[in-house]
Amino acid sequence: MDINRNVLWTDHEKVDPAQRDRMDSFWGDRSWHKAAYEVSQLGLLGDRPEKTSNEAIIKAFRHRLTHVAGFEYVPDPMPMRNSQNAVVYFLFFASQKPVADTIVSAIFKKYRKRLGTR
Repeated sequence: MDINRNVLWTDHEKVDPAQRDRMDSFWGDRSWHKAAYEVSQLGLLGDRPEKTSNEAIIKAFRHRLTHVAGFEYVPDPMPMRNSQNAVVYFLFFASQKPVADTIVSAIFKKYRKRLGTR
């Protein structure tokens, strides 16, 4: 398995079944598919799911952490970058304790400022 390949392909039918199962396991169910793909109108070709933005998937996962997993504090995730400055994944933090949120938010803010991101 090529771990450097994006799990979510533009064409949802080309997603490897093993990667689909991996996403099911990570997300907890198949609802990630609704967050990752939306149906667009293609006229004669009919409706076809297309990949949403990474921001939409991030928003859906944060929502899941708060509303399904029940975490009270879930700050914006930290984009983790490789040596080419490309985002390879997002680091999420979730807690029930406000002090933990304060500490992690300060750390995330420090590194966002250092990297020149939001």
